[in-house]
Amino acid sequence: MSVTAPDGQVLRGQSTLVDFFNLVKLPHTLFALPFALLGVVAASLHATVTPRTVALVVVAFTAARWVAVAFNMIADLEFDRANPRNRGRVLPSGRLTPRQAWGSLWLAAVLFVVAAAAINPLCGQLSLPALLWVVGYSLSKRFTFWPHLWLGASLAIAPVGGYLAIIGHWSDPWWTLAAIALAVATWVAGFDIFHALPDEAFDRAHRLRSAVVRLGVPGALRLARLLHVVTIIALVAFGWGAGFGSWYYAGVAVAALILRLEHRAVRPNDLSRVGRAFFTMNAVMSATVLGFALVDRLW
Repeated sequence: MSVTAPDGQVLRGQSTLVDFFNLVKLPHTLFALPFALLGVVAASLHATVTPRTVALVVVAFTAARWVAVAFNMIADLEFDRANPRNRGRVLPSGRLTPRQAWGSLWLAAVLFVVAAAAINPLCGQLSLPALLWVVGYSLSKRFTFWPHLWLGASLAIAPVGGYLAIIGHWSDPWWTLAAIALAVATWVAGFDIFHALPDEAFDRAHRLRSAVVRLGVPGALRLARLLHVVTIIALVAFGWGAGFGSWYYAGVAVAALILRLEHRAVRPNDLSRVGRAFFTMNAVMSATVLGFALVDRLW
């Protein structure tokens, strides 16, 4: 079976700053940030959006993701040292120390709470529970075969937070935000299953749990396909509830095509293209939905 190369999508350079960025795989922020901004665009149909609020949303999302990924790298350090695919990461390789990682984590946590509180009182009140939930993902593979769903639910906070940042209360109809949360949760869970495929043998040997360990590669790919079908249905439902028009639905159609190509690129006996499917196509997919939603809003 062909597998992917070690971690890709990292920044080049020898500076400590680059190492910190690679600790949290900063380019991967492109995955879900567009969906946080999609929540902002949807809210703009009902309230005024200011540059200040948009900037705070971006800062809060980036900081929360920094906390989540840094904690994941710290929690998995011993496993990464033993996994040939992950030994090149900045912590196992010694380019950064756990103490440095913890320091950056706490700084990001403070920044997230401050940014959330600066947006509005509701976001401030929800900031600590949100942080606890997102760091919990890093431990979930120790006790559940479905950590991908936990990760998905963690990133599903992004569009909900973007919407609440503008409106300050839950959506009307209520299922509008539920739909976008479901869309992001299933989208992320599906591509995280892709990311777990090359580690099946390692996870089994070290008693770590995932859908791939539970179902095998063919079964995990079927689950990822089902999750992404739900993603598209939920995106359609969100567009209906939010009041988007034809441009938005055109974007959802393009997103469906991208997900289709992603699934065709990865086969049970050939995982060599998992890296491309995991990063490039998913980043394009989320940006596509946001772009068409923005065109729809401006049109």
